[in-house]
Amino acid sequence: MRAQLVSADEMVKPSEAELRCILRAADEIIMRAGRDMLAKILKGSKEKKVLGYGLDACPVYGCFHEYTLAEITKMIDWSIRAGYLAWDYDGRLPLIVFTQKGWELYKPIYAEELHQRILHTAEEKAVLALIEQLKKTNREVILLLLEDMATSKNIGILRFLEQWRQCEIQKVRSRIDWTITEIRRA
Repeated sequence: MRAQLVSADEMVKPSEAELRCILRAADEIIMRAGRDMLAKILKGSKEKKVLGYGLDACPVYGCFHEYTLAEITKMIDWSIRAGYLAWDYDGRLPLIVFTQKGWELYKPIYAEELHQRILHTAEEKAVLALIEQLKKTNREVILLLLEDMATSKNIGILRFLEQWRQCEIQKVRSRIDWTITEIRRA
């Protein structure tokens, strides 16, 4: 059986900030879970499955705590109808995926989140864990992140960039070098 959206007249258009939260939460479960799990992340559910998958660590976990699950679902369905998210099926299970439109809107959101994490991560073990995460992050997001860093001209991130550079492949290393050069031009 195919998944069904709520009727169009019941859908609720989220604000821009709410749409950003929906997309951020969706990133945690792309091709792993569906609309119900997405709503539970946004609600801040304490359900065993949500906590068991560590979804309570999502930066937007619980950001819709004032809404009911039904209200959240209506916003998620609007996001699907508007072409930001879609369903892909794993057998009979409808799993949340980004559309191209949703992905294009989400990339800078994630790049900015990573930039902020870099700025606020100092402890060596956390820095190394963040570098490992960056090595697994989509290349388009990495390029946006490095561009943001270069534009920021924040010399405080040079040490992080030097450390990250040592662990990367040549293409990313050359972009990190460009970023370092741009920051030093300030």
